[in-house]
Amino acid sequence: MKTPRILLIVTSSSTMGTAPEPTGYWLEEVVAPYYALRDSRCEVTIASPLGGTPPCDPKSLAEDAQTASTRRYHADSKAQMALRNSICLRDINFAEFDAAFFAGGHGTMDDLPHDARVTQLVEQFLREGKPVASVCHGPACLVSAKNAKGESVVKGKRFTCFTNAEEDHIGVTPYVPFMLESRLQELGGTPQNKGLFEANVVIDGALITGQNPASSIGCAEAIIYQLRQNAAA
Repeated sequence: MKTPRILLIVTSSSTMGTAPEPTGYWLEEVVAPYYALRDSRCEVTIASPLGGTPPCDPKSLAEDAQTASTRRYHADSKAQMALRNSICLRDINFAEFDAAFFAGGHGTMDDLPHDARVTQLVEQFLREGKPVASVCHGPACLVSAKNAKGESVVKGKRFTCFTNAEEDHIGVTPYVPFMLESRLQELGGTPQNKGLFEANVVIDGALITGQNPASSIGCAEAIIYQLRQNAAA
């Protein structure tokens, strides 16, 4: 099996709706899949809608948000360099990659639903049967994508994402531009959620979604499994 090439996409936005505090990507949701994929001998390219240094949500740097993956990252200058120098999606040939992973963080709610290249990537990969994984607020990448029938790519699909209950729990419901779980359900998806902040990965064909930061590694493992199955077919 050739070395799988994975595109890991992070938000370029440091704002979200009417939230008074800066946001961005959630560090655990970037670095946990990064290492899970790298450790499984995948080649990982970090990209973003605007390229360059994407904004990190300051809350994801708090001590109580640290994990084995984030601590590994803080000691890894090579990974830090890759994240600081994300490739602009406009400069990427999607045909060169085997799967995509959209990290979360509230910044995704601001740019992923409206970015034409994000929509193009999701549509192209799913049409070709390439795994598209997204975790927490990363499923915002699905909001504008259509299938071959011109319907939402989530119509008739099972999914999960950061739930309405989890938004309420952390007190940001008044600030989000829309409730992600509700929007994807309105588009025809069927939510498959677990309890608050419980790890949860939902797989429906090439569509892989994770509920929250605790689901990040599971989403990456699902990509690896699908790629191995595809290679063996």
